Amino acid sequence: MARCDQGYLCSVCGEEVEVLLDSELYLRYVLGEVDPELLPKLPERHLRCNPSLAQFIVDESFAAVVLDGPFAKAALDPSFVAEEEARVTAGYRRLLELSGPDRAGSIWDYPLANAREAPDRSEDSPTAEDGSAAGRGGRADDRGPSSR
Repeated sequence: MARCDQGYLCSVCGEEVEVLLDSELYLRYVLGEVDPELLPKLPERHLRCNPSLAQFIVDESFAAVVLDGPFAKAALDPSFVAEEEARVTAGYRRLLELSGPDRAGSIWDYPLANAREAPDRSEDSPTAEDGSAAGRGGRADDRGPSSR
C-alpha cells in the first residue's frame, strides 16, 4: 500500500492513527502546542501511546490511563495536576467536537480559543525541536525585554 493510502502511522506502535479523536498530534495542536505548518512533518502517536499526556484526560468517553513512575500524576503536585487535567481535557473535548458532524470547516479553527491567542509565529521565535512553541506563551522566555 502506498504511504498516502496508509494515513498517519503511530511512531510508538506502528499502527495507523485512524481517527482524529485518537490523535496525540492533533490534541497538542488544539492545545496550541504545535504550529499548524508543522502538522504534516511531525510524528503522530495514538493518545494511549503517550500515557504521560493521556493520563490528564478526564472524560467519561475516555478510559482513564494510569501511569506508574515519577511522571505519574499521583506523584506530581496536585495543583499542577488539576491545571493539566482541565487544560488537556478541554483539548480532548475539542477533538470530540471536531469528530462530530458539525466540525469546524478550517484547520485554522481547530485550536481552542485561548490557544489561538498565545503563540508568536515570527521567524525569530524560538521553538522546541519537535516544533512546539517553547513554553505556553510561544516564546522560550516570557519575562519580556532584557534589562541590559
